[in-house]
Amino acid sequence: MCCEPLRGWRHLKVTDRRTKVDWAYFVQQLVDVHYPDGEKIVLVMDNLNTHTPGSLYEAFPPAEAKRLWDRLEIHFTPKHGSWLNIAECELSVLSRQCTNRRIADQAALRQAVNTWQTDRNCNQATVDWRFTTQDARIKLKRLYPMIQE
Repeated sequence: MCCEPLRGWRHLKVTDRRTKVDWAYFVQQLVDVHYPDGEKIVLVMDNLNTHTPGSLYEAFPPAEAKRLWDRLEIHFTPKHGSWLNIAECELSVLSRQCTNRRIADQAALRQAVNTWQTDRNCNQATVDWRFTTQDARIKLKRLYPMIQE
């Protein structure tokens, strides 16, 4: 999943597994289809082992992998901080609104997810992000320097 929260847009892809090659093709689609004119595409991601430049090189010839990697600016969420990733918030909404029931097969799952995605995108549903810098200083105090006043 990827999402652009301020625009109220998200894109999901149902795959058999979450492999490096699956991620690489998803990134290629993001770069070439969804943001073809973007100079740099900023991705905030968790630290999953598939989210690496090596995944691009595993899926594509070196020139293509480098072309894709050069278009990305990657920021990783802290370990155990996936709740900071807005895409994870969207996945939670997907789970509550769409996939919280038995789904017969992958084709039915794709159909349900595509319908949910289309509805959310048409409604430009945004993420109500309420995590402030002050909240971060409390929750992630070990990552912030002490401020002397």
